[in-house]
Amino acid sequence: MIRVSTDRTERYELVKRDTGERTVLSRHFLSKFYEDLAPVKPVSFKSRDGLTLHGYLTRPPGAAGRLPMVLLVHGGPWLRDEWTLNPRVQFLANRGYAVLQVNFRGSSGYGRTFMQAGAGEFGRKMHTDLLDAVAWAVDQGVADPQKVAIYGGSYGGYAALVGMTFTPDTFACGVDFAGISDLASLIKNTPVAKNTPKIWNALGLSQWKRFVGNPDDPKDLEEMKARSPLYKIDQIRRPLLIAHGADDLRVPREQAAEMVRALRQAGKEVDYLLVPDEGHSLGADSDNVIFFRKLEDFLAKNLGGRTRSY
Repeated sequence: MIRVSTDRTERYELVKRDTGERTVLSRHFLSKFYEDLAPVKPVSFKSRDGLTLHGYLTRPPGAAGRLPMVLLVHGGPWLRDEWTLNPRVQFLANRGYAVLQVNFRGSSGYGRTFMQAGAGEFGRKMHTDLLDAVAWAVDQGVADPQKVAIYGGSYGGYAALVGMTFTPDTFACGVDFAGISDLASLIKNTPVAKNTPKIWNALGLSQWKRFVGNPDDPKDLEEMKARSPLYKIDQIRRPLLIAHGADDLRVPREQAAEMVRALRQAGKEVDYLLVPDEGHSLGADSDNVIFFRKLEDFLAKNLGGRTRSY
């Protein structure tokens, strides 16, 4: 059985080894809209320190000139964006936004050296890679510099919070789903999933400490606080949408709750969605509808794209 995927189609096929005969088993539901979906273009550019970064640019079909843009940041961070059918990307393009994805340093898929280049760079070079991506899109005439949003989940949610706190003038708004607001608190309170072998939790924790620091070391703790959005609330000047699954075992919902509490105490603009019975991602169709309806309204209000509401 093989998976065949492009930027606008995806299907599973059964292949007979002896004859090569192929039978389609299933197709992604979006494949039927192939002609209406937005093409995804691979791109590359240099970071400010000379590292070659790769990513993907999606523009609404037929769109020309500068557009409001969403910088969509992948999670992990030891994952990567791929040239494949991505419903979130197509949703955003359908609403009138250019979408830029970048495999910043620390991403997987480009070799060990590239991934390890992210060690110690949370809120630093991993973030400036994203800023360089935005600058590239502006220089290419793709993005309206006054209408750029940063949106991501998990590490991408952390990146969105960093963008809104560390570089508040770059982004018109930010969307954090299941993101990290306090690095030290996350590592100190690492949840252990019931059915996860202890060795995997230990290996994961070791990787996080290598990339982020050890909160039991006073020097590391200060550095971790310096790179945690929770302690930069005063620098936020633009609207935020924060969403989190109430049963998240990977990034506890307290990461969102503490951030929202601090934002509201400081009089900052934040829209908060706590999703019951969901974990680190959304599974139920009804919950996806609720979140993406809120997302499209939030982006339309701050970037001017299309929404069903107005």
